[in-house]
Amino acid sequence: SLQLFWIIIEEIVNLTSTALKSFPVFRQLLPNTQKRTKYYSRVKGLESISPLLKSIDETPEPILANVKGDFPKWLRGNLLRNGPGKFEFGNDRYNHLFDGMALMHQFRIDDGIITYMSKFLHSDTYCINRAHDRIMVSEFGTVAMPDPCKSIFERFTSRFDILDATDNGSVNFVLYKGDYYATTETSFIHKVNPHTLETEEKINLTKYIAVNGATAHPHYDPDGTTYNMGNSYGKHGTMYNIIAVPPQLSDDEETLRGAKIVCGFEPEDSLNPSYYHSFGMTKNYIIFVEQPLKINIMKILTSKLRGKSIGSSINWDPELNTIIHVANKHTGEIIPLKYYTKAFCIFHHINAFEDDGFIVFDICHFESGHFLQNLTLQNLQKDGEELDEIYNTFPKGFPRRFVLPLNICSNTPIEHNLNTLTYSSASAFRRADGKIWCESEKLYADDLLNEGGLEFPQINYAMYNTKKYTFFYGCGAGHVVMDSLIKMDLETKKFKIWKEKGYFPSEPIFVPSPDSVEEDDGVILSVVISPDQCKNSMVLVLDAKTFTERGRAEVPAQMPLGFHGVFAKC
Repeated sequence: SLQLFWIIIEEIVNLTSTALKSFPVFRQLLPNTQKRTKYYSRVKGLESISPLLKSIDETPEPILANVKGDFPKWLRGNLLRNGPGKFEFGNDRYNHLFDGMALMHQFRIDDGIITYMSKFLHSDTYCINRAHDRIMVSEFGTVAMPDPCKSIFERFTSRFDILDATDNGSVNFVLYKGDYYATTETSFIHKVNPHTLETEEKINLTKYIAVNGATAHPHYDPDGTTYNMGNSYGKHGTMYNIIAVPPQLSDDEETLRGAKIVCGFEPEDSLNPSYYHSFGMTKNYIIFVEQPLKINIMKILTSKLRGKSIGSSINWDPELNTIIHVANKHTGEIIPLKYYTKAFCIFHHINAFEDDGFIVFDICHFESGHFLQNLTLQNLQKDGEELDEIYNTFPKGFPRRFVLPLNICSNTPIEHNLNTLTYSSASAFRRADGKIWCESEKLYADDLLNEGGLEFPQINYAMYNTKKYTFFYGCGAGHVVMDSLIKMDLETKKFKIWKEKGYFPSEPIFVPSPDSVEEDDGVILSVVISPDQCKNSMVLVLDAKTFTERGRAEVPAQMPLGFHGVFAKC
């Protein structure tokens, strides 16, 4: 196709330009296309976190933690965490933070006694790489090189193959029909025993439903229905599909039997759909944010031929608007309105609810999405001024709120703020061209700037998901990785913080107290790690209401940086 032709031409021009610039005489003649660096902060003296991005051995047998302080007697269950734990095979090394092999962690909490264990997910990718002692399967930022044992002709022709999807489920644990699965964003998930961390069964989503992948952040209805989102690619182009998996109906039922596509959103550009990491859900609606972080389908299809990673096919286009789509999750009806706003990047939704004819949804908002490709291990393992530079050029995430009016007709006034909710300053205007233009509300005061913003948001999900709420919890980003825990009050826009020098906490998990009535009646659990080899890793428990430490359980085991997790009650 014409697009493929221009992709190849672009590669030739880039390679030729890079080669010529190595000669001083040509460097003066060729134009400098490097964009001016934008700084989002001016922090100096960041501590090196390189030890948190190195391979470690698993801890397959439980070890007893040293408990300091008080863990509630009612707190019983397994705190599960997922993330990369092996960053090389033989002489082959991964390039990107998202590439390492999944290492699953478990803190078992029972009557104040805590044990720790960890095991690698025995995905096909992990087993094949280990058997050959080299990287055999490509990841987000790393391309697997042709097998050197093959003939020259076989290595050449393998370049024309389409990259195989990885089954390295290193992002999160999701729940389908009462079972836990280690997942990434491809079509492969692995059933995992939450008590032993044994890898039990590999599931291919495409066997049950026509999607080529799914997010690692599904939503759950009180009746046990799981909603998720995944793309499909076919003769009619790309579709963003909403998936519903029903509750377990019988013990012998297949894993995802009964799964269905509720509806599909059409992208603005079928050959360049948007990347997404999560979506929003209210009692009756699904909210999808089509951001200008674009996936070039032709570049992905030719990535192996060009020797480029999948990550290199994702690009930020700040000239495009962000589009917000809404659908009825019960009927699958697409709301015929599209909501527009200026370009922003999003990875995680906080919460969403309905109120008096409006959808209110809250997100962690980045003004730019250019940094995704810069999350390389080489960048994150820098130190001194080079590490400061990396951090200061990363855009920061901050909580923001959008209000979407649902009841719009031909008589709705033009260029008039349609938001009548008195508790939110977010705005929505109907323009003359029929588009609904939205402006968000800041859910924070300026003192959050000093903490580097906030990400990895969590709420009291069991009681307040899809409902109007007051509190959420997250990690402060005062470093290239999260370095504090934060509790945000949405009414006052003030926050409480836990922070300890030399320690880096994980995503906070809220666990409600038994028979709790108030929204923040419970505890916060977070796995805290340190690059200092003399400091133990630990699970921290905070009183969610006061946000003060109740206790910590330390283990003499090093843990690498992780992504997401869940608390599985016993």
